[in-house]
Amino acid sequence: MSNQPFEAREQQEAALREQDLFARLPEQLSGAKQTAPGWAAQLDGVDPAAVTDRSALAKLPVLRKSEMLEKQKQKPPFGGFLAQNGETAARVFMSPGPIWEPQAPGLDPWNGARALHAAGFKKGDTVLNAFSYHLTPGGFILDQAAIAMGCSVFPAGVGNTDMQAEAVEILKPSGFTGTPDYLKVLLDRGAEQGRDMSSLKVALVSGGALFPALRQEYADRGIQVAQCYATADLGVIAYETPAREGMVVNEDYIVEIVRPGTGEPVSDGEVGELVVTNFNPLYPLIRFGTGDLSMVLPGQSPCGRTNMRLAGWMGRADQRTKIKGMFVDPSQIAQIISDHPEVKKARLSVSRVGAGDAMKLAVETDVTGNGLADRVAESLRDVTRLKGDVELVAPGTLPNDGKVISDERDYG
Repeated sequence: MSNQPFEAREQQEAALREQDLFARLPEQLSGAKQTAPGWAAQLDGVDPAAVTDRSALAKLPVLRKSEMLEKQKQKPPFGGFLAQNGETAARVFMSPGPIWEPQAPGLDPWNGARALHAAGFKKGDTVLNAFSYHLTPGGFILDQAAIAMGCSVFPAGVGNTDMQAEAVEILKPSGFTGTPDYLKVLLDRGAEQGRDMSSLKVALVSGGALFPALRQEYADRGIQVAQCYATADLGVIAYETPAREGMVVNEDYIVEIVRPGTGEPVSDGEVGELVVTNFNPLYPLIRFGTGDLSMVLPGQSPCGRTNMRLAGWMGRADQRTKIKGMFVDPSQIAQIISDHPEVKKARLSVSRVGAGDAMKLAVETDVTGNGLADRVAESLRDVTRLKGDVELVAPGTLPNDGKVISDERDYG
């Protein structure tokens, strides 16, 4: 793995990076409004020239992936969010949903080269890429990144493990890209067949959990494995470095962590939904809600890279839950908090009592009386059309896990 940056920007002063990103942002917003009808509607009334810092950005609406899916259904294929600026998509992909994603121009359109470099991949390496090349952009994201680094790629894709094991023995790739668990499947199959798999020395994995025991097993087999966080829409958003302390945010992304169901940024160290703004000229995404939970880690990485660090994937932010036949959404809980300034944070727990659903809203507050519990219970009923208990708890009592709605019903 490499502590040396792929490019000097990775070690620039954090304040200078922030200044550069927000100097570029008004032009990105203006271009999106002028060339993409979907963004013209989404950003109606927004003055791009005024969005020059995080507080101004936080006032823009969040566009969540679930909303994008609906907008694409209404106006296929891209919902009006593809910039009509004369550039064309190199490829078009269809991810489950279905949701459509275009490949932007350029050699490394998903910004994966920095992640490969940090993981220890080098120019001249041969890389076995076991991400899927079928319909979705998964396989192409790191395929393109490896080529941009000067590597050769064996586009293995998913499955055909016997053939992939044979390819490792013959091609002797030094690097692997794919899901964390498939690398073990491949190595075990090679061992069963008596094949030489020793050429594999580094791996960059995504799309699943890399448990510590599995990482150690790979290390015992002579392979250093790093992770990256990537999505089909945005590319490689963050990646591990040799420091192994969280994931460093990739260059050319503005990342925010917001309270689920809202666009309100949370404090560093608090779990919330990952919201990303990119600088893709073909498919601009502005305050795009990924639906994934994470949090910002304090300080900078010991590896020398200076960008924000994330804790990695920590679950899903979409906690919309059906209770007594009605859906309750995190945005409704956010509305209740907004209606009561005394409330700092809230968490709705759903359980089964007898044969029916029951819900309890725990609210963090310094107020211990003054009829607050009754007033919040009335708001809960008005907003959700459902009755529930309200419990007042001291600030700092609720878990820092990003959950606004916790479904604790036993479905077994």
